[in-house]
Parts: sequence; C-alpha cells; structure tokens
Amino acid sequence: MISPSYLLSAYQTGLFPMAVGGQIQWFSPDRRGIVPIDHFHVPRRLRRLLRQGRYDVSINRSFDEVIIACASRPDSTGNWIDEEIIESYSTLHETGFAHSVEVWLDGTLVGGLYGVSIGAAFFGESMFHRVNDASKVALCALVDRLRDRGYGLLDVQWLTAHLKRLGGQEVSRRQYLEILTRVIKEERLFD
Repeated sequence: MISPSYLLSAYQTGLFPMAVGGQIQWFSPDRRGIVPIDHFHVPRRLRRLLRQGRYDVSINRSFDEVIIACASRPDSTGNWIDEEIIESYSTLHETGFAHSVEVWLDGTLVGGLYGVSIGAAFFGESMFHRVNDASKVALCALVDRLRDRGYGLLDVQWLTAHLKRLGGQEVSRRQYLEILTRVIKEERLFD
C-alpha cells in the first residue's frame, strides 16, 4: 500500500501513481490536463439532462464502490487501478483527502468519479458510467462543488477529447506546477 503521507507529498509535487504491469509507476506529464473551473462548458444536451432531475447525486456515500467500478470498466483505461491503488485510495479516503461523487438512478449506482483534494486543488483520478452520461453528471456535480467552495484547480492528468469539449485544456508542466504551488496553500473543505 502507498501510505497517505507519501501520496499527498507526491500530489503536492505534481506526481500521481498508476499501476502498470503489476507495479506502481509515478507520472508527471509534460502537458497536463486541467479543467478551468470557471470556464467549464456544459453542452446544451447535457444541460437539458441535468434539468430533468432523473439522477440523484451524493458525495462520499459509496467511495469503495466507485473506485472498484472505475477499476472494473470494460475498456482498457481502468486497468491502471489495481488492488494496491484501491487500498491506498480507500485509506486516503478514510483520512479525509480522497472523495467520491456518486450518481444514482432509481437507487442504483450508475456513475461516479473519485479524486484527491489538497488545499484548493482537486486531482481527478477516474470516472465510470453504467448508463450514458452518468459520468458527465458526476463531473458537473464536482465542478459545481469546486466552484462553490472556491477551488482553483481541477487536475484531470491527461486531456481527452471528451474533457476538451467540456472546457478542458493542456498546460505545460511548468505552468501546472506554478498553479499547483499557489492553490495547495489555500485552505478549502471539500465536504
């Protein structure tokens, strides 16, 4: 298991872990994906879906179920979450630094995400969906929460086409570390 103190220190220096080939490796991409919280773009179709109120959203209600669902995604992107990562982040959740956003439909968990909060930075780790758009609903709820609490950074590690459509952008490692150094000194409460 990666200790909570080691994980937190790594995040504060721009590093994050992934299980690759059965071993933990540490990453700090040259181009870092971030979502500027104040410039998050909710497409019209997603706005309509959110207004329908079909989904219930909770925070930290089922952290373990969310991380296991992220690790169990049918595509290959979930494979970097192994048992050591699950145990490490579950322990980090118990210390109050790792959080989950859950999306429910008729009482069933259908989507969600988890990540780490330090100061005014949130480090998004992974998301999943079992019904279309449920992970997007979780991301919208996360961004609303971060905006309401005055967060200054939503780190998404690598920019995907999906995140780019929602306002995500890439910054250089130098720019990222400048932002990170500033925002982790600010005190914020995620929940």
